Amino acid sequence: MLIDGKWTEDWQPVQATDAKGGFVRQASTFRNWITPDGSAGPSGTDGFKAEPGRYHLYVALICPWASRTLIARKLKGLEDVVSLSIVEPELGAQGWRFSSPDPVTGATWLHEIYTRADPHVSGRATVPVLWDKLRGTIVNNESAEILRMFNSGFGSLASGPDLYPEPLRAAIDTLNDLIYRRLNNGVYRAGFATTQIAYEEAFHDVFAQLDELEARLSAGGPWLMGKAFTEADIRLFVTLVRFDAAYHGLFKTNLRRIADYPALSAYLARVLDVPGVRGTVSIDHIKRGYYSIKRLNPTGIVPIGPDLPGLDPVRLKEAA
Repeated sequence: MLIDGKWTEDWQPVQATDAKGGFVRQASTFRNWITPDGSAGPSGTDGFKAEPGRYHLYVALICPWASRTLIARKLKGLEDVVSLSIVEPELGAQGWRFSSPDPVTGATWLHEIYTRADPHVSGRATVPVLWDKLRGTIVNNESAEILRMFNSGFGSLASGPDLYPEPLRAAIDTLNDLIYRRLNNGVYRAGFATTQIAYEEAFHDVFAQLDELEARLSAGGPWLMGKAFTEADIRLFVTLVRFDAAYHGLFKTNLRRIADYPALSAYLARVLDVPGVRGTVSIDHIKRGYYSIKRLNPTGIVPIGPDLPGLDPVRLKEAA
């Protein structure tokens, strides 16, 4: 949507497709890290030192990728360290919009944040965005990396559980990769497919992964890594909690609902009961956001249902 820093056309959900007509997700643009001592992290070329009040997080409550970071910010006790802005759920002609001028930058649209960081940036203006108020630039817009920064990049400023413990890292990485390809991004591959074959491949990936997760959780638990709640649980949860409300109908992944999986349903309820998680979920924003995508829902009508156990079907308290 941004080409050399200029907004070029109305927002579109699909920017690229593969040879089969499948949805291809854009790679994130800004990949620097916050670290306790300000040294450079695993990606990027610059380091940003962890300091209270210096950083600001931009999220959309509709977005599973942004919600990963919102949950990590909560669980790691960083609410008073990293400030927060939530964009409006509906996607307009210029993408994500603030309900009133952004208190940090004065921006009306999220894409203005991107051009403040780089006047010649090209690409999509996505959430989440981690902003440095001191330098006036974007640190990172890759959700997986922001999640890990919140886990370990703030050093003693953070608290809470270790979401990426050393003994489990290899197993977490392997499971993350599988769930991302087949489920987290699989629902998008189904919903935004431009050919029947691309849709069917994605559809089968989604339900093969859900079936495997149902079996895994039926045999063990309570979490994906057994007794330890980790980032893998956050990454799975954000897709599960949106599935019946949005993906099942709008994205045509309608073979089964999460409600039809006993172990996954019980797991979803357990994650919601983790202190702090429920307050990061707004079914109202999720439905209003996804059903505002004109390519998938030209009339803009938002369904009243479904009735989701443990979640207010109309509105939940938004994250503060």
